[in-house]
Amino acid sequence: MTSFASSGLPLPRSPWRELPAALAPVLRSRIEESTTDMVQAIRREIGGYRHPVSSAVGRDLTVAVRAAATQFADLIEDPDAPQEHYAAAFRRLGRLEYANGRALDDLHASYLVGARVACRGYVAAARAAGLPGDIAVPLSEAVLTHVHAMARESTRGYEEARARSGDEVQRNRRTLAGRLLERRPDPAGEPLDHLARRARWPLPRTLACVTLRPATELPPELPGLDDDILTLFRGGELHLIVPDITAADGARLARLRTTVDGRGAVLGPSVAPQQAWVSLHCARLALRRLQRPGDPRLLVAADHLGELHLLGGAHVGRLLADQVLAPLGTLPEGKAERLADTLDALLMSEGRTAPEVAAALGIHAQTARNRLRQLTALFGDRLADPGFRLDALIALRTKAVLRATEPA
Repeated sequence: MTSFASSGLPLPRSPWRELPAALAPVLRSRIEESTTDMVQAIRREIGGYRHPVSSAVGRDLTVAVRAAATQFADLIEDPDAPQEHYAAAFRRLGRLEYANGRALDDLHASYLVGARVACRGYVAAARAAGLPGDIAVPLSEAVLTHVHAMARESTRGYEEARARSGDEVQRNRRTLAGRLLERRPDPAGEPLDHLARRARWPLPRTLACVTLRPATELPPELPGLDDDILTLFRGGELHLIVPDITAADGARLARLRTTVDGRGAVLGPSVAPQQAWVSLHCARLALRRLQRPGDPRLLVAADHLGELHLLGGAHVGRLLADQVLAPLGTLPEGKAERLADTLDALLMSEGRTAPEVAAALGIHAQTARNRLRQLTALFGDRLADPGFRLDALIALRTKAVLRATEPA
């Protein structure tokens, strides 16, 4: 395709030829305003795009809308100018929709919403610039022609991606991956276990997310990736969802390192499937803030939860508390709470002695000594490790804050 004007659309003429060239600079001067108006309307009206503007979906949407507004001004200026670079961008948008496990319905609906907002804004701008009043009809026709062409190219890209995939199970797995990574999934959506069955992917007890450094194109193949690992390309980043991986699973971790080493990647902590977004949040935060530029090795976020908590908030704090205070989880609730209070008093004391702990808790010194012996049996030499003491104190404080702020 060399130009939309000669692209074979079923129109008796090119509507851009009926528009004055003076309209191009008028529209070009308000591209950012037009982009904002269209993005806001699309996010408001199309459920699939109700993501924050700063999210991967929001960024993709904004880039696509800005490209459409820019191309429209270019077409008014020169209807015969080559447009293949724009056509390629809209085909890529279709490929992204497929790669993210979405149908084309939302994308096509967003084109119609954008067209409605664009028609209103463009006609108002033309009239404000003193252009002829009868410009509304050819301008609206040009917008609709443009939308038709964009939708056709996006469909072409989507079908190309689907043809390359050639496997409905893979599409279902991408849909499942997208659902797993949603922080607040639509309660009316298909249940997670149903999606997993269609994807032939048994829901694991735990999973962990891997994120790789952003790429400018669709992700290349990752040879050696285990068959049960889900993949999702979103916002220029490739995410992996790895079922049932633990630090004790040396073979699984070694295979993953072999596959992603050299690409700059972070493995998030293992979580329940419903908390997959927390694992991804940790991985992305570590990729941005902890992994050194140029370091190609796989970074394990679970080794840095204390730092990530300081950077990322209470959700990471819960994981830190579960990890650092795990020995207390084997005890009856009442005993665990008493020893947690004792550990907190110990960490906050200056000399870490039984009398100080007893005074802080208002208990007898011998009771404090008994509890300290139990803590030593549970945590051993870690009680003398400054790194552990910091993590434990953060974890205890996090649990206290969450206990005080969350509903019973």
